[in-house]
Amino acid sequence: MSESRKSPKLAVIDYGMGNLRSVVKAWQAVGADASLIQTPEEAESADALVFPGQGAIVDTMQLLAKTGLDQLIKDWIEQDRPFFGICLGFQALFEFSEEGNTQGLGIFEGSVKRFPNASETQLKVPHMGWNSVRFQEDSTLTEGITSGEDQFYFVHSYYVEPKNKALHLFETEYGKPFCSGIRSGNCVAVQSRNKTQQVKGLQLYSNFLKTINS
Repeated sequence: MSESRKSPKLAVIDYGMGNLRSVVKAWQAVGADASLIQTPEEAESADALVFPGQGAIVDTMQLLAKTGLDQLIKDWIEQDRPFFGICLGFQALFEFSEEGNTQGLGIFEGSVKRFPNASETQLKVPHMGWNSVRFQEDSTLTEGITSGEDQFYFVHSYYVEPKNKALHLFETEYGKPFCSGIRSGNCVAVQSRNKTQQVKGLQLYSNFLKTINS
């Protein structure tokens, strides 16, 4: 990132589950001023909000509600402020999840469904390992990423099925095509996990920072 540009300030949501230091380090590696927050008030001066979900969605929703971070996420996206959701932080944006038959944040219409059992598809669940993403249009977000070729790392047993297919940013094949990323205005969310050792994941993060500065 150019030295003449101020590093975007990222508020990374820490709602009490998992070790999120690696997420912060990944964003810092691409030039962001990223830090963990545990209350809505700590996000007030941030340029972008990052929601890196880990663990079970039932516990996640309870902890978000307990801290008021659920309303922060809803308000942030409604105001079209830059937002990046990761893994469970992608799934929780939708109305309902089959994991624990849980209500999500309901920001977008759609549901989160479990991959079919291996006995039905011969594919292991969870979907774990490297896989490519496909996208239809080149944009700032996809600079340096080759559709259908470049690899991202996935670990998940559930996938998102948005009602509005216009939300789709990325699609991935695992038994069948599934939505592996969305974009709506300044809201971006992806299923893949992107850490410091994952080159194309960091490329995506870097591209997102460019959209904040543009």
